[in-house]
Amino acid sequence: MAYIEGHARDQALLLPASVEDYVAADSPVRFIDAFVDDLDLGDAGFVRSQPKATGRPGYDPADMLKLYLYGYLNRVRSSRRLEAETTRNLELIWLLRGLRPDYKTIADFRRDNRSAFKAVFRAFVILCRKLDLFGRELLAVDGTRLKAVNSPGRNFSRDKLARYIAAADERLEGYLVELDAIDRGEDGHGPGRGEVLAAKIARVRERRQAQEAMLDQLTASGESQISLTDPDARAMVTGQKITVGYNSQVAVDAKHKLIVEQHITNAATDMGLLALTAGAAKEALGVEQIDAVADMGYYKGEDIEACEANGITPYVARPKRGSAIANGRFPKDLFATTPKRTRTTARVAGRSTSAIAR
Repeated sequence: MAYIEGHARDQALLLPASVEDYVAADSPVRFIDAFVDDLDLGDAGFVRSQPKATGRPGYDPADMLKLYLYGYLNRVRSSRRLEAETTRNLELIWLLRGLRPDYKTIADFRRDNRSAFKAVFRAFVILCRKLDLFGRELLAVDGTRLKAVNSPGRNFSRDKLARYIAAADERLEGYLVELDAIDRGEDGHGPGRGEVLAAKIARVRERRQAQEAMLDQLTASGESQISLTDPDARAMVTGQKITVGYNSQVAVDAKHKLIVEQHITNAATDMGLLALTAGAAKEALGVEQIDAVADMGYYKGEDIEACEANGITPYVARPKRGSAIANGRFPKDLFATTPKRTRTTARVAGRSTSAIAR
C-alpha cells in the first residue's frame, strides 16, 4: 500500500490556494490585526504616524507594530529572527500582506517608539475592561529579574571601587619600590625591566583615576551602584547568584490571569514595591477597593500602610527573620511546660512546629 502523497511542487494549480485559507478563523494573529487597526497611533506617540508628502515611502507604523506584537506573543524578540519570520511564517505573511522589512528597520522602529509601547499596553487593558475580562477583586503581585547586557565586571558599587583603589595603591607602591631599586642598581634586572614597570605604573594609575572618578560620581549622585554598559542596570540576586539586570514588577488579575500593570525598576529587592505596583493596577481597573496578595519578599510596614490608605487590602506573609524556630532550631525550654510528655511525643510536636514555621 502506498503512502499519502502531496502534489508536485512544480504543478500549476487552476485555483491556487489563498494565504487567507492558511490562517485559522480563531488565530490570535487576527486579533492583533483588528486591535492595531483600531488604535490611534498618533495619539499613542508613534513617530511617522502620518506619511510625508515627499521622499521615499516608509513602512506604516501600524504594520511594524503588528510585527512586534506578534513577536512578543510568540517569544520572537530578535530583529533578525523577525526578519526571517516575515519570509517563511504564513501568519506573518498574512498579517503584513507580504511585506518584508529588514532587521535594521525593525530595530529602529523599536528604538524610536519605546515610550509609545506603554500606551499600547494600556489600551489593551482598557479593552479587556470593556470586554469584562477582569474580575477586579483580587490581584497577585510578583517580580522577576531580567538580565541586562551589562556584565558584572562593568558594574561597580562604592565598596567595590574602594577595594579596587586600595589594591591599585598597594600595587603602585610595590612597582615604585621595585623601580627605585632598579634605578639604584640594586636589582639584578636590566633597564628593560624598568620600562616594563613604567608602562605598568601608567596603566594602573590610569585605571585608578577612572575608578576615583566613578566613586566621586556615585558620591555626588547618591546612587549605590554604577553600570557602564546599561546605566540603569543594577546588581541583584537571582536564584543562587548575583546578576546585573532589572526588576520587572507585574500585577495579574485573578479572573483570567491577565496582566493589569507592569513596569521595570532597578530596585535590588521587591521590598517597598507593593503599593506602587498594586496602586497602578487599581487605577487601571478603575475600582475603589481591591485585595492584593504577594510573597514575603514584599513585606514592609510602611508599604502595607500605604496600600491600606489607598484602598488596597494586602495579604503578605510576614517573614520570621532571625527566628530560631524558622531556622529549624528550638529553645531548650520549648517543652518545659509539658513535663508529662514522652520523648516521642515531643519529637513529633517538634516536627509539626518546624513544618508550620517553614
